[in-house]
Amino acid sequence: MIAFHFPPQHGSSGIQRTLKFAQYLAESGWQASVLTAHPRAHQQRSNDQLKDIPATVQVTRAFALDTSRHLAWKGRYLGWMALPDRWISWLLGAVPAGLALIRRQRPTVIWSTYPIATAHLIGMVLQRLTGLPWVADMRDPMLDGEYPQGRLARRVAGWIERHTVARCARLVCTTPGAIRAYRARYPEVPPERFALIENGYDEDNFSDAEQGTVRPASAAADAPFTLLHSGIVYPSERDPRPLFAALAQLHKDNRICGVRLRVRLRAPVHDDFLRALAAEHGLQEVIEVAPRLPYREALAEMLGADALLLLQASNCNHQIPAKLYEYLRARRPILALTDPHGDTAAALRAAGVDTIGPLDSQPGIVQALTHFLQAARSGSAPLPSFETSRAHARSARTVQLALLLDQVSAEHACTKASAAAHP
Repeated sequence: MIAFHFPPQHGSSGIQRTLKFAQYLAESGWQASVLTAHPRAHQQRSNDQLKDIPATVQVTRAFALDTSRHLAWKGRYLGWMALPDRWISWLLGAVPAGLALIRRQRPTVIWSTYPIATAHLIGMVLQRLTGLPWVADMRDPMLDGEYPQGRLARRVAGWIERHTVARCARLVCTTPGAIRAYRARYPEVPPERFALIENGYDEDNFSDAEQGTVRPASAAADAPFTLLHSGIVYPSERDPRPLFAALAQLHKDNRICGVRLRVRLRAPVHDDFLRALAAEHGLQEVIEVAPRLPYREALAEMLGADALLLLQASNCNHQIPAKLYEYLRARRPILALTDPHGDTAAALRAAGVDTIGPLDSQPGIVQALTHFLQAARSGSAPLPSFETSRAHARSARTVQLALLLDQVSAEHACTKASAAAHP
């Protein structure tokens, strides 16, 4: 399993996908080993999930540098040194390390996961050198709308995507919309080469988090209603400016204040941008930019929040934030600001959550937020059912992956047998 996002890296929900697959695959008869990057390549690190790596999972951490931190001069570097991403140097360490692992372990399948494109380059090279079947996990689309920006970056991403689709035994996507987009872009590829394995949540982690969770006392006169967004707030894909403008309008109309409402942005990464935006709109008492927490503490905060906030722009309609599945499991009221025609909104409606408003419209957010706060404070906001949330457990997703690996390995064995019988 080739994955950049793996403990002790911190700050990406992608960590959980690889970590939990590696943890649960053994229950379906598969033994996983992980090829990841040296910890120096990770800008944010935390040891809190290292203990979750099973002792049976061998982890190899290959040489890797972050171009922006290790190869820059006075904070500047040549653009081609970060193509397809800032961790392209990982390729130099991971290919020989991967070949050594393959010689020792004789694996059946190679699996790599994007959105660090270098992971797919490593998978592609190892597949070409060894002939092993390769499963490419595409957590996000590699080309989507105007992403990535820049002619050269798009050419490189397009080349990697084309060769990945052509050479992999399966291309795994996390949303139905992403599969539709890839099938439309590559109509020559047989439909059965594309597979859907959504993201999810881990029940064991939530059980641990629930031990110390205190449910909110929203009715207390001195407690502000807390609306929590947990995770990165991207200035583009989760552009918060219309939301801040809507909050400023409500604040000006005396319909909200810091005493009555607290919007907590937990570990949003772009802290300075958000604090400046809050100051620009006079929302310092309403907006709280909070530091990151260890993973289980972050889950406990979701469980204890009055309500949860989800942001997803229309240019990401084929994507679903991984935190959505954790939000569903937390079973707190959810306000989703997203395109009603996107996959995120569809997943929420399927779970029985219809408190959805547009992310790109200040008037629409004012209306959605006003309605949501009234419903959440009165206890009438819809909550996902236990059955719906449990269907998204990581253990169930891993069963899907194991079945897919069974298929891929069986097909590869048949191909080898046929080639041996007809040299």
